[in-house]
Amino acid sequence: MSRNKKKKTKVSPIYTVALVWLALSLLFPPYGISRIILFSLVSVGAFFGVRAFVNKKYGEKYGEEYEPEQEPEPKPEKKPEPVSYGKDVDAIIREGKTAQRELGRLYASIGNLEVKKKIRDIMEVSDKIIQDAIDDASDVPQIKKFLDYYLPTTIKLLNTYDRMGSQGIEGENISGTMSSIEDMLDTAITAYKKLLDGLFANQAMDIETDIEVMNTMLKREGLAGGGPAFGV
Repeated sequence: MSRNKKKKTKVSPIYTVALVWLALSLLFPPYGISRIILFSLVSVGAFFGVRAFVNKKYGEKYGEEYEPEQEPEPKPEKKPEPVSYGKDVDAIIREGKTAQRELGRLYASIGNLEVKKKIRDIMEVSDKIIQDAIDDASDVPQIKKFLDYYLPTTIKLLNTYDRMGSQGIEGENISGTMSSIEDMLDTAITAYKKLLDGLFANQAMDIETDIEVMNTMLKREGLAGGGPAFGV
């Protein structure tokens, strides 16, 4: 594309002179000095007129190579900086994501539909427990204990269940161990839901306090019950 433009800028005025001479010669045979001078003047005018047009269009001086305008390089998009909730909470979020990835892998690997459902329940409740660290930093010690022992132990037992199930052999030891793990999962789900409910105890207490204070103020201002009118 740029080569075509280079050729245009160099030869267009010259072609114009040739075309002017040809057209004038067809109309008025170039006999006599006066006609030759007239042809020359018209050609010179056409030459400079076309050159001015080329210069304006391509932004260059006649005879110089045309270099197309370089488009500005797009600026690299800035990646949003990760949000930090504090050192302890950030650590819990990282550990939680790692645990969730492993639970997701086990969910895909284990074929037993009942166990898959239990894994999904564990993932949902554990995600809510981890989220609570962001909402209430005072719960961090309890959540840290959950991530340091309870959830890793559950994942360890699920890995054992996955390995035994992939053996393709039914034996008393394998079947008994797998059955025990399935029962343990039910216990773990119940315990984790109880833990989640306990994490909201402080928030529930704060809400009850807010409700009590608001009711007292409304009664005092006469906006609830039969107290005095507002502002009196």
